[in-house]
Amino acid sequence: MKKNVLWSFAACSAMLLPGLTANAQETVVMEEQTIIETEVPCKTHYYSTSRDNWFIQLGAGVASPFVENDGGSRFHVTANYNFGFGKYISPYLGWRVSFYGGALHSNPDTYHKMKYVNANVDFMWDMLNSMGGVNTKRVFSIVPFVGLGGTFAWDYRPDGTIIGHDGKPKGNMWALPVSAGIQFNFRLGKYVDFFLEGRGQFYGDNFNNIPTGRPVDINFTATGGLIFKIGGDDFKSYNPCDYLGYISNLNNQVNDLRGALATTSAALAAAEAQLPCPEVQETVVVQESAPLMSTVRFSLNSARISDMEMVNIYNIAEYLKANPDQNVVIAGYADKDTGSSDYNMSLSKRRAEAVKKALVDKYGISADRLSIQAEGSNSQPYDVNNWNRIVIFSVAE
Repeated sequence: MKKNVLWSFAACSAMLLPGLTANAQETVVMEEQTIIETEVPCKTHYYSTSRDNWFIQLGAGVASPFVENDGGSRFHVTANYNFGFGKYISPYLGWRVSFYGGALHSNPDTYHKMKYVNANVDFMWDMLNSMGGVNTKRVFSIVPFVGLGGTFAWDYRPDGTIIGHDGKPKGNMWALPVSAGIQFNFRLGKYVDFFLEGRGQFYGDNFNNIPTGRPVDINFTATGGLIFKIGGDDFKSYNPCDYLGYISNLNNQVNDLRGALATTSAALAAAEAQLPCPEVQETVVVQESAPLMSTVRFSLNSARISDMEMVNIYNIAEYLKANPDQNVVIAGYADKDTGSSDYNMSLSKRRAEAVKKALVDKYGISADRLSIQAEGSNSQPYDVNNWNRIVIFSVAE
């Protein structure tokens, strides 16, 4: 029916041409639209995946308590030991759980000793990344932190002056300190840092089991050691402006297609208005194959089809069901910035095979109508590499 109408239109074109031109031009102007009209802030965003930027911290150092400070008392430095683990959720912020322990000596009036263990939850801020721009290869960094924790102290010698429920001096004590400090990191490599750290922990007056003198007991620690970075210290990033050029190009393509559709619709309406026209012999017009609009995008180093991309496979399946005589070529690609050429060729093949399997298993498309093509990273359809982790469909000739 459509072929007869088109040939009828050709036969009547001499009569219709002036009216068709005017109608088509008017329709194009009325239909032209833009997909995106709002401005996108051009700022690079950084984030860490659930597996990246974890670290383990091992160190040792010294501790010195500042407690009652009565009448010229002396403060003694003792050894303390440190273990911690945590994660940077961005180049600017991180968290960790850190443990300290050792013996403390103080001498308000007589020589006092105690042992303690301490656990803290710290919130960390990378000052240089925040103020000087993100640089994961920076040799030196400054990281202030604040924390909340719990401390258990025991083995007081001599006994303290706080009396328990049994009428005897208490032999141990729980305390909940707040703390603050600063860490200096020296990058030794992608997976190892050397650190120096100072911390002040602030307790109530019962920390050393002697509630006299100043109302706040303080324990100062200085620690040094190594930080082992699990998975390295890289962060993923994206910038919405990377895609604006492609979006603008798509806007133009959509408007061109709208204009072509409007022109064809106007011509068809004008031709139908002049029917019946003289009968002409029907001639079959063979159309050249063209790429299909649907594509399937993949994550880095992955051949797994996301739920979001499955709708594009559904669209291709519906096209094939509506056009039973058409076959489709499934071409897989990989971005050239990651992986070797041989690996990317294998990855692009797995991506194409995954799409073919989904069409066959999920939507019942015959495998004989589908052929796969592995392009690897030797061919890059798009200038932005993130777009080249893709499968593109085309009609088989």
